[in-house]
Amino acid sequence: MEKSCIWMRRIVVGINPLPLTHTLSSISTVKSPSSSVIISFFSRHKRRLSLSATASSASFPLHHTDHESSNHFISGAADVKPNEEKPKTMLKGLRYDELEKWVQSHGYRPGQAMMLWKRLYGNNIWAESCDDLEGLNKDLRKMLSAHAEFRALSLKEIRSASDGTKKILFTLEDGLVIETVIIPCDRGRNTVCVSSQVGCAMNCQFCFTGRMGLTRHLTAAEIVEQAVFARRLFTKEVGSISNVVFMGMGEPLQNIDNVVKAADIMVEEQGLHFSPRKVTISTSGLVPQLKRFLHESNCCLAVSLNATTDEVRNWIMPINRKYNLELLLGTLREELRHKHNFKVLFEYVMLAGVNDSVEDAKRLIDLVQDIPCKINLIQFNPHSGSRFKPTKDEKMIEFRNVLAAGGCRVFLRFSRGDDQMAACGQLGKPGDFQAPLLRVPPQFEKVLST
Repeated sequence: MEKSCIWMRRIVVGINPLPLTHTLSSISTVKSPSSSVIISFFSRHKRRLSLSATASSASFPLHHTDHESSNHFISGAADVKPNEEKPKTMLKGLRYDELEKWVQSHGYRPGQAMMLWKRLYGNNIWAESCDDLEGLNKDLRKMLSAHAEFRALSLKEIRSASDGTKKILFTLEDGLVIETVIIPCDRGRNTVCVSSQVGCAMNCQFCFTGRMGLTRHLTAAEIVEQAVFARRLFTKEVGSISNVVFMGMGEPLQNIDNVVKAADIMVEEQGLHFSPRKVTISTSGLVPQLKRFLHESNCCLAVSLNATTDEVRNWIMPINRKYNLELLLGTLREELRHKHNFKVLFEYVMLAGVNDSVEDAKRLIDLVQDIPCKINLIQFNPHSGSRFKPTKDEKMIEFRNVLAAGGCRVFLRFSRGDDQMAACGQLGKPGDFQAPLLRVPPQFEKVLST
C-alpha cells in the first residue's frame, strides 16, 4: 500500500509520470481495505487531472493546476469534511463590483452594498468590525457578522522618527510582520508607503529588505488595509493622506494581481478615493509585468534604475541579468507612445563612487531620451551588512545640475525616518537566512573598502 501511495503522489505533483495502465494495474493489486477508496477517488478525478494514455504514448503528461484537488488526492478522500464551514469573506479583498455581487448573493440590495462600502472606506468611519456599521440594516449586520471578515492586519507597534515619519509594524494572520511608513509633509502632500510582499526576492545589493529573501505575497486585503489604517490612525494628527506609494517591502509587480486589485480599490471614487495620479507602483524592472501594468492600470509607474551601464546594474540589481537596460528602456519607450500625458518616474539611489559620476549623469541623459519621465535622485540609507556609502550632498546637487542642463526634469529626495529604519531601502528584518552578497566588480573594490 505504501508503494502505491508514493506512485500516486508522484503522479499528482508531476514527478516521474507513469503509463496509465501500469499505474492502475499496480493499484488494483494492492490488498488493502482502503485501496477501493483510492481507486474510486482516482476515477472521479481522472478527467480533472487531464490524464491521457494511448497506444502511441508510453507515458502521459500531467496538466494540472487545481491545487485544492491535488491536496485532497495526496491526503486521501477520507479527509474531506462535507459539512465544514466556509471561511469568512475578507471584505477588503473585494473590488466594489465584487462586493455588490456578494451582498446580493446573500439577498440584499445593491444600495446596501454601497452603504457598506462607504463605511469601510469613506465618511471617516473606516470600519474594522460590525460595531462600526451603525445605520446599516440589522439583518445585514447579522449576516456580515456571520460571513464577513473586516480585518486582515493587527497593529503591532508604531515607531516615530525625529522628523515626524511614522513606521507601523503589522502582524499578519500567519504571524509574519510587515512594515508601512507614513511620511508627513508641510505642504500637505502626506504619503503612505505600503508593502506588497513579506520580504523581497530581487536581492538588490543596496536594499535591506532584499537581504530577507521572499517569504510570500500579500493579499489585496493586506495591502489595502495598510492605507485604511494610515487614514484611521493619522488623519487627525498629520492631516489628509493624499498619496500612496508601493515602495515598501517587496517587488510590487511580482505580485501584480493583488497589487493591481488593491490599487483599483484605493482609487474607487466612493471609497478611499485616492487619485490615480497619486498612487505610484514601483518596480525593479520586470518587463512582462510592467507591460501588463501599463495596459491594466491608470496609476503611476516608478522604475528603480540606479545604474547607467549593464555591468553595474547586473551587480547591484540582479534582475538586470534577465531584463537589461536596453530591453527595459526600449519597452518603456514603446509602451508610453500609447499613453498620453503619462510620465514614468525613474528612481536613482546614489551610491558613492559607484553610480554618481558626471559621466553617469551624461549617460543617464542619453538613456532616457524620448521617454516621458521625471527622475528622483535618492540618498542612499545605510544599514547593517551594506558596504555602500551615500553620495555627499554637494555631489548629488552637481549630478542634478548636469541632468537639468540636459533637459531632464529632476528632483532630490533626501532621507526621511532613517533614525527608525523607516527610510527608503531600510524596511524589514532579515532572519537566519539571508540572500547572498554578489561579487563586486574589480574596479569598485577599492571604493567600497575605503
